[in-house]
Amino acid sequence: MRVAGLLLAAGAGRRFGTPKALVPLGGKLFVDSAAELLKAAGCDPVVVVLGANADEVRTQATLDGVTVVDNPHWETGMGSSLRTGLHAIGITDAVVVLPVDTPGVTVAALHRLMELAEPKALARAVYHGEIGHPVLIGSDHFAGVMASAAGDQGARDYLKANTVRHVECADVADGADIDRPEDLRRRNGGA
Repeated sequence: MRVAGLLLAAGAGRRFGTPKALVPLGGKLFVDSAAELLKAAGCDPVVVVLGANADEVRTQATLDGVTVVDNPHWETGMGSSLRTGLHAIGITDAVVVLPVDTPGVTVAALHRLMELAEPKALARAVYHGEIGHPVLIGSDHFAGVMASAAGDQGARDYLKANTVRHVECADVADGADIDRPEDLRRRNGGA
């Protein structure tokens, strides 16, 4: 099965104070680390959706070996970025969707979802039973997801209305979103 990677990196990061794509961690920007993670897991192609400060992200980030697309409607929320990215993916059996602000996701977590890849698949990572990211969307669902994706909900409403396999990943990854600087400090042990 061919599995694409879709990195959602268009937001302004209002709570963080800067676009999270530009946040450094371990000597790399979030956007570069996440794109490299999707590539390392074997996703092909990897599409990165930019919006807020897109020119600055392009200048500062490496983004080697990925397709970068702009979401001109990024201010309307994650839904428009999801639609933009799915439209850019092209022909594939499934896509793994990853927000840029989940640096604790690992290749092992991605592989658990990718093992379920097929056109009819819907799966998402859970951490100690709590839903999180990444999400696997089979190509049969692309049209439905694009039709329902609005605001900051992304695919949430579509996933609620359909059968989704939950894949426990807490033993191999940390799915916590980094929404504020203090979240990043906590992740780094208070440093």
